[in-house]
Amino acid sequence: MADLADVLTVVLVDDDAAVRDSLSLLLGLRGYRTVTFASAEDALAAATPSWAGCVVADLKMPGRSGLELAAELERHRVTVPVVIITAHGDVASAREALRRNAVDFLEKPFEDDQLVEAIERGYARERDRLSALGRREERERFLSALSPREREIAGLVAQGIRNPAIAERLGISPRTVEVHKSRIMDKLGARGLDDLIRIMSGS
Repeated sequence: MADLADVLTVVLVDDDAAVRDSLSLLLGLRGYRTVTFASAEDALAAATPSWAGCVVADLKMPGRSGLELAAELERHRVTVPVVIITAHGDVASAREALRRNAVDFLEKPFEDDQLVEAIERGYARERDRLSALGRREERERFLSALSPREREIAGLVAQGIRNPAIAERLGISPRTVEVHKSRIMDKLGARGLDDLIRIMSGS
């Protein structure tokens, strides 16, 4: 997986060009990569499940609102966290924002550090998600090197089932299980049972 610093991006969505420009400048000076959109519709047209980072969206915009944007991203399996910003905050909107994968609900005017802190919470969530995704991809890559029987035996070994029980379950000899197990360890580069369990669990 690419370095997360090259992947994570702040997506700014606001119909006010001055707000977009000022937030983009602020975040750029803080070292963040940014991309801007003038509407929720424009952001949705560009959104893909591979997006990683954080969306900062205005609550009240022509067309879809920031909350509707968050809901549509969720519906399209774009799992980036969202920060809602608004000059018209209310308790109901804040509650809905937090239900929609939002990490914060900031009322204007807010301090620069408040926005940065909210984005960092979103980035922390993203780093965890991408790390877990990377482990799953690594597991699939390892497993693709195994034959169907080897994958079956690897799964049973990882569950702590001993060779004689595996042999009985699969109708093969314990010696054959041991041969398969040795090949599995070699193919996966596993140094021991703990390594095998880690690879099989994707942890």
